Amino acid sequence: MSDVAAIQNLVQKQKALKEEIAKIIVGQDEVVNQIVLSIFAGGHALLVGVPGLAKTLMVNTISQALGLDFKRIQFTPDLMPSDILGSEILDETRTFKFIKGPVFSNIILADEINRTPPKTQAALLEAMQEKSVTIAGHHYKLDLPFFVLATQNPIEQEGTYPLPEAQLDRFMFAIKLNYPTFEEEVQVVKSTTSDNNVKVNPLFSAQEIIDFQYLIRRIPVADNVIEYAVTLVSKTRPDNPLATDYVKNYLDWGAGPRASQNLILAAKTNAALKGKFSPDIEDVKAVATGILRHRIIKNYKADAEGITEEMIIAKLL
Repeated sequence: MSDVAAIQNLVQKQKALKEEIAKIIVGQDEVVNQIVLSIFAGGHALLVGVPGLAKTLMVNTISQALGLDFKRIQFTPDLMPSDILGSEILDETRTFKFIKGPVFSNIILADEINRTPPKTQAALLEAMQEKSVTIAGHHYKLDLPFFVLATQNPIEQEGTYPLPEAQLDRFMFAIKLNYPTFEEEVQVVKSTTSDNNVKVNPLFSAQEIIDFQYLIRRIPVADNVIEYAVTLVSKTRPDNPLATDYVKNYLDWGAGPRASQNLILAAKTNAALKGKFSPDIEDVKAVATGILRHRIIKNYKADAEGITEEMIIAKLL
């Protein structure tokens, strides 16, 4: 199949994918869109939202529709790295045998990732970046595609361990979930309090998703689009000559080079899902908020004046 035909096929399949997800998930179109973008771009996503907004249900539904293995890890203060990665045990022949942990799956839901100590958070880092884990000196490759979707509760901050910047940077998107509208909530209550049993059909195979990820990387990008993305990221750095007084006033730190890489990858994916054969500046703008929101660090002045990350990014676009 040619790349042109493959992109047209991707457009059709992602429309069908969103229809399958909509059987279970009411509303949240932008959230679903960003999760789908990160999967096809080969990135990871951080979901920030209060309890009860169907974060787990959404990931479970998406994994079923994609035809992928799904594992949920409930992060707690006593969780150890071996609980995620797996451990070696002595078998009946008195030899060491490796028992794989839940990280050996296609989609991992890291629930309440900020409730576990840094040692366990870091266990996910190698898996997220290298798509492999090292245990007892042995190197194990993870099954592809591999996608981590972590959730974080913005209310519960006592007794939690905020993710370090290096790990936040590994997430392609930070996605904010808001409460549903009145009409959506009515629909949610109707569908979840009746005995309707909706079946989600798997639409992809693991190999198909990997092929689409390679296809997206092959999409050409004009130099002016890459320069726009790099300029946008440079503007978030207070010590950069391109930074405005507004940024110098409200930001302590800006985004790193990984933000520029992710902007282009996500813009390519956004263009492909719309049936375009090359991204333009509008595609970069469409994904900028989700990609930059967790990579810029506000100062006390911004907090005192109620300035949000979204307001700062909007000023830069």
